[in-house]
Amino acid sequence: MHPNNPVTRTAIVREVGLRDGLQNIVRTLPTEQKIQWMAAAYEAGQREIEVGSFVPAHLLPQLADTAELVAFANTLPGLMASVLVPNLKGAQRAFDAGAHSLLVPLSASHAHSLANLRKTPDEVLAEIGRIVAARDAAGVDTLVEVGISTAFGCTLQGEIQPSEVLRLVQGVLDAGVQGIGLADTVGYANPASVQALFRQAKAISGDVLNTAHFHDTRGMGLANSLAAWQCGITRFDASLAGLGGCPHAPGASGNVCTEDLVFMLESMGIDTGVHLPALLVLRQQVAGWLDGETLHGTLWRAGVPKT
Repeated sequence: MHPNNPVTRTAIVREVGLRDGLQNIVRTLPTEQKIQWMAAAYEAGQREIEVGSFVPAHLLPQLADTAELVAFANTLPGLMASVLVPNLKGAQRAFDAGAHSLLVPLSASHAHSLANLRKTPDEVLAEIGRIVAARDAAGVDTLVEVGISTAFGCTLQGEIQPSEVLRLVQGVLDAGVQGIGLADTVGYANPASVQALFRQAKAISGDVLNTAHFHDTRGMGLANSLAAWQCGITRFDASLAGLGGCPHAPGASGNVCTEDLVFMLESMGIDTGVHLPALLVLRQQVAGWLDGETLHGTLWRAGVPKT
């Protein structure tokens, strides 16, 4: 379906600040503040939030309260709470917590995969197969999604061949996942490379490829998001105040800024369901909690236009 068709002029902006944003900050935000953040994002109209990650607490103490956040998310009608998991053990914790969706990161870069998960991409593929099998055996309805990171390049390895990304797309399809996203983890993508790769991947996966995850490392986040939209992608990851980054991408400025992305989409007549003034109030609140941290974005400075 062509994205200019009125039927498709809606988009989902999934908030990933509570996971992808906070894991890159040394301080640990209190659980109560995270719950306030989630509740305010929900009131502002967001219906998909990545609330945390089931990784060992000693590795990411900032996210040790993920199960509590999933439990709170499950009290909000219509909210889809997703969590990141690195392996089968993390997936089982997600099943037990009642997460609606889990996301497994799969690096297209061999070097990044070893640095991030201590496994090769093919070893991660095998783990994804085990996660899907465990989900089916447990009889739970948690969605299993895969985010293919460093899909457009890698600071450790350099160029990533599109053929390798497409091989991994086919691999996760064969494993039985329900959603696939392509991620520009280190900010190497441009609109032309985004369109080329998403179109090739969509030819293989159809609507299972449903998410774009861009970082604004070099100021291309919104342009790349628009390019993905033009390929029929209607679900985007973003982080309030542009929080986030990648430990393997020095100088990275973080994810696409939620409020800037919502503004761009809404100003184009694409309905996100998000009330921008409420989102800007939430940004100001989170900025107070994270006083001293580097925040990003431009809409909060200029405000919403009178038009």
